[in-house]
Amino acid sequence: MSTIPIGDAVAGLMRDGLPVRFEAYDGSTAGPRDASITLRLRNRRGLAYLMTAPGDLGLARAYVAGDLELEGAHPGDPYDAMSLILNHTKFRRPSAKELVELVRGLGLSNLKPPAPPPQEHLPRWRRVMEGMRHSVTRDADAIAHHYDVSNAFYELVLGPSMTYTCAVYPEHDASLEQAQAEKYDLVCRKLGLQPGMRLLDVGCGWGGMVRHAARHYGVRALGVTLSREQAGWAKEAIDREGLGDLAEVRHSDYRDVLEGDFDAVSSIGLTEHIGIRQYPAYFSFLRDRLRPEGRLLNHCITRPHNRPEETGAFIDRYVFPDGELTGSGTIVGAMQDVGLEVAHEENLRHHYAMTLRDWNANLVEHWDEAVAEVGLGTARVWGLYMASSRIAFERNEIQLHQVLGVRTTDDGADGLPLRPTW
Repeated sequence: MSTIPIGDAVAGLMRDGLPVRFEAYDGSTAGPRDASITLRLRNRRGLAYLMTAPGDLGLARAYVAGDLELEGAHPGDPYDAMSLILNHTKFRRPSAKELVELVRGLGLSNLKPPAPPPQEHLPRWRRVMEGMRHSVTRDADAIAHHYDVSNAFYELVLGPSMTYTCAVYPEHDASLEQAQAEKYDLVCRKLGLQPGMRLLDVGCGWGGMVRHAARHYGVRALGVTLSREQAGWAKEAIDREGLGDLAEVRHSDYRDVLEGDFDAVSSIGLTEHIGIRQYPAYFSFLRDRLRPEGRLLNHCITRPHNRPEETGAFIDRYVFPDGELTGSGTIVGAMQDVGLEVAHEENLRHHYAMTLRDWNANLVEHWDEAVAEVGLGTARVWGLYMASSRIAFERNEIQLHQVLGVRTTDDGADGLPLRPTW
């Protein structure tokens, strides 16, 4: 039984007060009555989540489980609410004595962690049962956790392109579909694709790059993905679009590709999953798949610095298990160290913020269908994750880089034009 009103406890942790209204199940409140956003803590389980996992993990658990309600913002796009809270909420670090008194006042019984929501993945220390980090088995499990949610759900969120990577907006008012087509075309242009060439697309998702390159550039394209759901959808799309003579998607680890002598390799959104320590082996493997003068385009989320940094607890448990990010300098260095000539790099972080904005809008538009497909908890995870990621890109906490490398000949020829033509 708590002796401190929960609202008072929350207010006491705020340095400059709350910009939102807070209401707790014990009847206590904090923050302005006329606030546009209300956070409502509905029960003791929600309080226990917050007390046993301080920070984003506890908040996410309570929110996903429905124990923490957000009023005044759509759960499919809580961007405005999150921006308001992040911009105007300053936590005060309590002293050790204050912390002990606070915990006692809120009730020691709340320090027993409730079972996490079913959407949560195992913590890192328990994943050792699945194999070493970034082993084939563990990578397959991590990919399945995120990408095998439901193809129907992804169709609602991603739209007709079924493309789950950063788009490239040719104009500010371009549609999501136009921007995704431009992204694939930009990659094709950077790779210098021509009819009859051979392309390997690793981490191919639902086959968007493979199909675009085959349809518009006449290349023979092979895509590989660890997601069985993605591979099945992509194969059907290839057949439906009549591209079976040029395009192929396999349910396979990229490390199982035995073919070589490709004219080009694209890696769009895979590097985030492989682990920084694996970069030398990864880029060496891709270099070895290329013919001399063949090009590699690596497209991935990066940090604005080059220190290795694991993703936060919420992202790791609910979105990208085992995900690791670092800066573009590390990507460039790793490619150079395996003998690739780095010819060009580009930061597209503003484009990713816009992409996430449009994915959130799709989720809002199809909210009822999405909830019916995957459940309220999972739909909430996606709304929260995409809105928070949008904020992170806007604030330059994360970036998106494309890096173009070439396997030169023994005498240094790279086959590149004097100036970029894309």
